[in-house]
Parts: sequence; C-alpha cells; structure tokens
Amino acid sequence: MLLLPLLTSAFLLVPWAGAGRIIGGSEVKPHSRPYMAYLSTGKSRCGGFLIQPDAVLSAAHCVAGKKNVTVIVTLGAHNVEKRELSQQKFHVRHWVIHPKYSQNTSENDIMLLKLKPKAKLTKKVSCISLPSDNERVKPGTKCNVAGWGRTSTSGSVSSVLREVDLEVQCDNVCGEHLKKYYRQTSMICAGDENSKKAFFEGDSGGPLVCNGKAHGIVSYRHKYSIFPEIFTRVSNFVPWIRKELRKFALQDLPDSPSSD
Repeated sequence: MLLLPLLTSAFLLVPWAGAGRIIGGSEVKPHSRPYMAYLSTGKSRCGGFLIQPDAVLSAAHCVAGKKNVTVIVTLGAHNVEKRELSQQKFHVRHWVIHPKYSQNTSENDIMLLKLKPKAKLTKKVSCISLPSDNERVKPGTKCNVAGWGRTSTSGSVSSVLREVDLEVQCDNVCGEHLKKYYRQTSMICAGDENSKKAFFEGDSGGPLVCNGKAHGIVSYRHKYSIFPEIFTRVSNFVPWIRKELRKFALQDLPDSPSSD
C-alpha cells in the first residue's frame, strides 16, 4: 500500500492519488486491529489510527493542498464496502496539519483529526499506544502496516483490511536510495529488501506498529521501487501531539470560542 505526498523529485513517490495497497500481505483477522481508521476524502482514501476517543492521527499529505475537502472517518471497519454494525462514522470538520509540513520534502508529514462526538470504545474500536518522546525502534525490528490499499501495482484497492510485515532499516539504507531522506530524527526507514512486501497507494496515514505501539505513519517511497519506504517518526512529534490534544480539550469546554 502506498499513499504519497505531491513530490517534485523523480526520486520520490508519485503524487498521492487516493488508491492504496498492501503488496505481499494478507487479510487480517476481522477487527483484530481495532485502532485502524479509514479516511475517505471524496474519490481518495487514506488510513489513520485512533489515539484517544476524539483524535485520529494520519498523514498530512492526505488533505494538504486540496480545496473544499470533506473528510469522513470510519472506525470499527473490516470491509469498508459493507455497512458493518461495528462501524462508527464521523464527518470531520476540524483537523490540524503540522505547521512545518512540506509537500516538497515530505518533512513533518503528520496531522491530527478531531472527532465530534467522541468515538464509543468497544472491542472493535479502541486506541493504540504511542511511543514516548524520542523513543526509537532499533534496525532489524519487525513491524507491521495495515490498510485498505492496492494488493499489486496494477490491482484494485482492497475492500478488506490487509497487513504486511516490514523490517526497520538502518538510516543509511534510505539515504542511499532516497536523496531526500535526510531527516532521520523525524522519519523511519523500513521495508522488505526482497521487494516482495510493501505499502502502496491508499495506505498513506496508516500506522507502522512495532512492539504494540504506533511508531510510524505511512508517508512515501521511491517512485519506481517498493524498497525502502519512509514513515513519519511519531515519537519525534509527541510534544506537538500533546499540545494539540490539549487544544482539542479546550474546544469542548462550555462557552469556548472555538467550540463547534
């Protein structure tokens, strides 16, 4: 699966097109990833993940640069083409893109969406933990990525949630393959060296889960290769996330000027 920002360099991913895929992966056990969020923005799709009942994290490039975009977040889904009783849908009116996000370099590719009303937590809808501030994942760690993206370079998007295991790579691996990979503190390099497993269009914004925590956010990869792939490093943005969540809380106070 692979959703990518609008990048101008031929060395980077193609512009985000709203389709997605997990290459070389498999269908997950229904509702075994209860933190997963499905984002629909008209003709486009992205992934995301629930971090508290009123907040979903995703990639900034999923909405950046789009005019009059409407975002619908679906939680508790396995098959997004069916009306499952477990699903909860939200028409999102408020989201925050990191102020230093760059479409040209994919730096700070992260956004926070506010859900109103709050999600009802169930066995099929729950939050995932975030890493601590600046917590890092060691190279060689096996992680997984899930999404409703494409299952092959020429295939259609998946209606059911699929996942793939990817290995965290050393920073120099991405530095050799991707000229714009130079922000190691804010990015994670991962992938399958045999190029048989990958995320693709439509998977952007989904979590890279390592040791039970959401350490990364699907961001971009090389235009002509599925290895390696780049994720936003969540631990680098924990202070920003906390600050924005406090603002979300203030918006819910009575007589708050910014309250809906």
